[in-house]
Amino acid sequence: MAFLADALSRVKPSATIAVSQKARELKAKGRDVIGLGAGEPDFDTPDNIKAAAIDAINRGETKYTPVSGIPELRKAIAEKFKRENGLTYAPEQTIVGTGGKQILFNAFMATLNAGDEVVIPTPYWVSYPEMVSLCGGTPVFVATTQENKFKLKAEDLDKAITPKTKWFIFNSPSNPSGAAYSYDELKALTDVLVKHPHVWVLTDDMYEHLTYGNFKFVTPVEVEPSLYDRTLTMNGVSKAYAMTGWRIGYAAGPLQLIKAMDMIQGQQTSGATSIAQWAAVEALNGTQDFIPENKKIFEGRRDLVVSMLNQAKGIECPSPEGAFYVYPSCKGLIGKTAPTGKLIESDEDFVSELLESEGVAVVHGSAFGLGPNFRISYATSEAQLEEACKRIQRFCAACK
Repeated sequence: MAFLADALSRVKPSATIAVSQKARELKAKGRDVIGLGAGEPDFDTPDNIKAAAIDAINRGETKYTPVSGIPELRKAIAEKFKRENGLTYAPEQTIVGTGGKQILFNAFMATLNAGDEVVIPTPYWVSYPEMVSLCGGTPVFVATTQENKFKLKAEDLDKAITPKTKWFIFNSPSNPSGAAYSYDELKALTDVLVKHPHVWVLTDDMYEHLTYGNFKFVTPVEVEPSLYDRTLTMNGVSKAYAMTGWRIGYAAGPLQLIKAMDMIQGQQTSGATSIAQWAAVEALNGTQDFIPENKKIFEGRRDLVVSMLNQAKGIECPSPEGAFYVYPSCKGLIGKTAPTGKLIESDEDFVSELLESEGVAVVHGSAFGLGPNFRISYATSEAQLEEACKRIQRFCAACK
């Protein structure tokens, strides 16, 4: 009898975590490495949020919390959805998890049976298909194209849905592409979903507040209210509030699903950290003035990276509407020989040789289900980004 579970054979390690770890290891050995693999803002958590956590400690808010979250945070979440998205949820229709990953995992664990299919557009966040597989479901991938700005076409979604489809995962703005759907683009998808009443929608809105220019964010139920009873709307404080290490994600949805997720979480981790929850209350209820300031900085970084990458030989980089990633194509380098003498046969070869030759750590596109591309996180200083892009230009010029 094997010791390890069969489910492990269906799961791959997180490529984004692996790249960040590799960069840390090389730095520890004295290499000059610029890590552009982590999806983590370089901004510090705002002072008012840190102060709220300190106040919570001083008040003695250090005990176990209710499984689904402290009442104050669940109320703040319901008010956030009403205020920002026009969605009405009672606090008991919300749930708090230890990061967005736990929210997603618990939703799948509570609903998926063997043979259930989950439609996932590519490129996708690396954890989606692995979570589905761990929970016994079957990922069904639907490709997008760079020509269509990595956005799913309605007809392709319609073709992917079968009687076995349980969920459709929707992520806008997208990790890894930064693609964000306008009202009309999302309406085309929700029109398809209305035709298939057995399909549930899991919308990952984690990058909601990070859109650029005049782009206006919308979420599926906001566009099509008839999907309310079969949509789980997930969000968190990690990205917009620079609170990645606080590990707070949240969601709202039908009460039956929330109760099922509560039961899973009750046997798994129970409630999220008390102090982090009180910090999240302040994040949602307190001043939001720093968000547009940070957005402006991110937008400037995006424009710098897109411009410099499009000057690199063999690279083509579209300009995304949101998040803090670009997803350039390295198709022009496939078949070339790297400075080390190695033939570049894939995007994985490209990022490996880039790290070896120039000390720039990025993530290969095949890890996100669509290549030959690579993902760069521009959630770091302009100086670092400019130096990294110069190194990428130099590497590409040296490939023959």
